[in-house]
Amino acid sequence: MKKKIVTIAAACALALGAFALVGCSGGSASSSASSSAGAEAEDFGEGFKLTVGFDNSYPPYGFIGEQGEYTGLDLDLAAAVAELNGWEFAAEPIDWDAKDALLEQGTINCIWNGFTMEGREDSYTFSDPYMLNEQVIVVKADSGINSLEDLAGKVVITQIDSAALDVLEGDQATLADSFARLDTISDYNNAFMQLQAGNVDAVACDLSIAAYQMAANADAYAQLDEALSSEHYAVGFNKSEGGQKLAEIVNESLASLVSSGKAKEICDKYAEYGVDYDANWVLK
Repeated sequence: MKKKIVTIAAACALALGAFALVGCSGGSASSSASSSAGAEAEDFGEGFKLTVGFDNSYPPYGFIGEQGEYTGLDLDLAAAVAELNGWEFAAEPIDWDAKDALLEQGTINCIWNGFTMEGREDSYTFSDPYMLNEQVIVVKADSGINSLEDLAGKVVITQIDSAALDVLEGDQATLADSFARLDTISDYNNAFMQLQAGNVDAVACDLSIAAYQMAANADAYAQLDEALSSEHYAVGFNKSEGGQKLAEIVNESLASLVSSGKAKEICDKYAEYGVDYDANWVLK
């Protein structure tokens, strides 16, 4: 069956998202150029502004906390790196579809948000990988779907421009061809709302997202044993000389966080969301 990808997004939501980006950017691309990933190496000294682009609906890596604050494992790591280097830190919520344009124009200088590096190496300068991840399938616990083969004739949903979508359009395209339909949506919170409502049969997502959703809804969901793929998270920068230098500094800083125990402390903070330092952290 020919795969059909349906993007679920209202025009008004896109307009509001664009307006929010303008409001949160703190200025035009030209005014932030001195702190962009394309800046010269000497700009990365004390006082440099590390502006992290993230999806604020991507727990536990980036989300809105109970007090309305931006929080998450990756934001904590980025803030710790900024503190080590005497940098200013800013968390910039973005429309995931707009991440490349925002990175290139200097509105953000990195993408640090459960960002899969495999398959994207030609498009970004990446830090060293720091977290192991998998793309998995989550279904309702009582769905009767127990294997990837059971997804034949079912409706599966995933996030727009996600690693899961890349896999289903690439290495797992034959599997996706067996679906009744493959839908895409703006964020995973809404994807799981669609699953809960019975509008779709399964969600294809990152292992961390599956762990978070199942921790919050222990009896509602089940994860299929067989993963779609295995991969790694890394920090993405643009491919300029400045982006490469910034990646090197972040690598050194992450290594310092590991040796000091700070990286484990941050991961342990999100253990209730399904994060396991010993099982998932790969940077030594």
